[in-house]
Amino acid sequence: MRLLQGVLRTLLIAVLALALVAGLLIGATVTRSFPQTRGTVRLPGLRGSAEVLRDANGIPHLYADTAEDLFMAQGYVHAQDRFYQMDFWRHITAGRLSELFGAGRLNTDKFLRTSGWRRVAEQEYASAEPATRAILDAYAAGVNAYLANRSGPDLSLEYSILALNGLTGYTPDPWTGVDSIAWGKAMAWDLSGNLDAEIMRAVLNQTIGVEKTNAYMPLYPHGDHPVIVPTPAFDAAGLGALRGLSAQLAELGAVTGGAFEGIGSNDWVIGGGRTASGMPLLADDPHLGIRIPSIWYQNSLHCRTLTAECPYDVTGYSFAGVPAVIIGHNTRIAWGVTNVGPDVQDLFIEKVNPADPNQYEVNGQWVNMEVRQETIQVLGGGREEVTIRSTRHGPLITDVYGSLDEFAAGAGLDPANQYAFALKWTALQPGTLFQSVFKINRARNWDDFRIALRDWDVPSQNFVYADVDGNIGYQMPGNVPIRRGGDGLLPVPGWTDDYEWTGYIPFDQLPASFNPPQGYIATANNAVVGPEYPYLIALDWDPGYRAERIVSLIEAEAKHTPETIARIHGDNQNLGAGEVLPYLLALGFGEPELAQAQAELRAWDGQMDMASRPAAIYAAFFRQLLAATFHDDLPEAYWPGGGGDSWLTIRALLPDFHNAWWDDQTTPAVETRDEILRRAFAAGYAELRDTLGPDPRTWQWGRLHGSTFDNESLGRSGVSFIEAIFNRGPFPTSGGTSIVNATGFNVTNAEPYATRSVPSMRMIVDLSNLENTRMIHTTGQSGHAYAAHYIDMADKWRFIQYNLMPFGRAAVEAAAADRLLLVP
Repeated sequence: MRLLQGVLRTLLIAVLALALVAGLLIGATVTRSFPQTRGTVRLPGLRGSAEVLRDANGIPHLYADTAEDLFMAQGYVHAQDRFYQMDFWRHITAGRLSELFGAGRLNTDKFLRTSGWRRVAEQEYASAEPATRAILDAYAAGVNAYLANRSGPDLSLEYSILALNGLTGYTPDPWTGVDSIAWGKAMAWDLSGNLDAEIMRAVLNQTIGVEKTNAYMPLYPHGDHPVIVPTPAFDAAGLGALRGLSAQLAELGAVTGGAFEGIGSNDWVIGGGRTASGMPLLADDPHLGIRIPSIWYQNSLHCRTLTAECPYDVTGYSFAGVPAVIIGHNTRIAWGVTNVGPDVQDLFIEKVNPADPNQYEVNGQWVNMEVRQETIQVLGGGREEVTIRSTRHGPLITDVYGSLDEFAAGAGLDPANQYAFALKWTALQPGTLFQSVFKINRARNWDDFRIALRDWDVPSQNFVYADVDGNIGYQMPGNVPIRRGGDGLLPVPGWTDDYEWTGYIPFDQLPASFNPPQGYIATANNAVVGPEYPYLIALDWDPGYRAERIVSLIEAEAKHTPETIARIHGDNQNLGAGEVLPYLLALGFGEPELAQAQAELRAWDGQMDMASRPAAIYAAFFRQLLAATFHDDLPEAYWPGGGGDSWLTIRALLPDFHNAWWDDQTTPAVETRDEILRRAFAAGYAELRDTLGPDPRTWQWGRLHGSTFDNESLGRSGVSFIEAIFNRGPFPTSGGTSIVNATGFNVTNAEPYATRSVPSMRMIVDLSNLENTRMIHTTGQSGHAYAAHYIDMADKWRFIQYNLMPFGRAAVEAAAADRLLLVP
């Protein structure tokens, strides 16, 4: 017995020892890439010292004597906290995802190589003014100083996981200014306009007809939803190929963080006449795809002494991989952005020479295409050769998916010819975006700000502005094409000049406003201008529900404070429900459970709060209403997602009791509106019972509507232990699509209420006291799983709380938790 006990004791000790060793090895692997945040580090290339003071939230505040040293320090710090994210992003923009992940990414790489984002970024870097290149190069030098003598696993845990999939011995390429510029192309793509809607209209016109397509995709309701600037400031195989392209756009959007229901933004600025302090308040919250790490990285950039050579004293949000501050404030001005959504992408139908696939027709003549070959390296040693053809309009993006013969026949085109789609897009021309960003960071007043925005070419944004002199303003910049013909809603013939772009809207003719009489400016991706504006910016706008609610909340308060602004940020009012419920509440239900649910909706305040039961009941009902109304008529790829566009469509149908959309094509009967409402309400109730359990007292919107922050590249790998390492959530969340607290979801997904797009950050700038500026983003500063600042912001974010952002040196010193000195 004693011998057995001794053996068991020995085995137990051995198991514990092995577990301890395994734990230590795992711990060492996890923490191997955690950055040094204290002490001194030598950086070759620095001219003088640079300080990195991190506050309790892990936000770095950088100080240097020269602009080059300041941006070099920013590059170093970005790489410390987020290099894997930076590296993943540059593999996206270069069409090199297959190098990291294998052949499953080939189609995305082919599309990206064909589009040529990286190629345009190279041209943009080469043509940039010397001062812009100097900043990009200094930033890159900082990144590369951090990469020196570090392999992949030294940089981030993701590389250790990828090594299990065959990516062994990986050493990242040096960072370049081109890598930074190329990410601007990815953001321009996410915010680019109506390409997906253009394809959708083309498909639906041929499948359900033009009349039904127009009813299903209504244009902006100018009658009852606001515009930003009321008065302009200047006194098969073929359809299969189309559907394949549409699917590719969705896949690419999932990679870049766009193409989700609810992508957009809110921002507004309120003048001193409407604030308690007598000075402006500026708010911003861009809506982008949910992810971890956050798309944003907070930092401050301070020249120790402001001079012409070192003019930066600015704080706010940056992108890892990109120098400077994208949204924030300096000592004099503050700015925020939302997406305009201009129509800056057109699909041109090119007529291809049947005798020579590298020629296309222009005004009756065959013209040679530009043809180039590129090689995609695939993890494991494979190679894929890609032929890329381009016309005068741009690359032939349908080459990956085959011919457009069926589309051409349906569109009445000559079947004797061959056709392809070329993409014309403003971002495929070398631009000056980064020159603009750096000028904005240095701007001192409204005139400086507008001068800076003259260089902002893509993506076009709604900029709101405030300054310490009490001024507020709005400016829309960007290259928006002027078309000889057409309205951008559908693909157009490319073999004539009838639909060519003849130029861009002149900057001084773009919408702007300075100190408007209403004392505020609000933007939420709604129509910038009314129909009287002499140029076409877009016809597809956000439906305007968020804008309508923000305007009403601004006007409802006599004197605003940062606290009232926070309440607007967190508003969960579902305006679409207010348009639908009168029709549902007018019905009688004999089933006691449905009658009780209807009574709860009657008493509901319309707020999609995470603890609300009526919010859950309404969401399930509306999902089922969309299914009962549209699924029998539409291709599955174009079923409605449940956002504001769906709200507009439904509200137009509801007054018409016998509208053809109500009829269920799968039954011999002819259904009417009330039958569909009853069916949807019963189905929604049954869905909640199946999903949340039989006791309605336990039903809450937050149990359906959770926010899971997935790692951008590995978070949906299908391997549970990998997902557990990197993903965080779900966190019960308030809000919803087309709501001010815009936590978007898509009811056609496998997880129909799961958050897919979010207010990616929130910011409130108090121009009466810049130290009272409040900021928060979704997850945390760190991109390292298990680091202290990997997910420490999530609860504050979902409960509409903020961190104060210290700005002056004294405030930064008081908040400093870690201090790192960078020296030559």
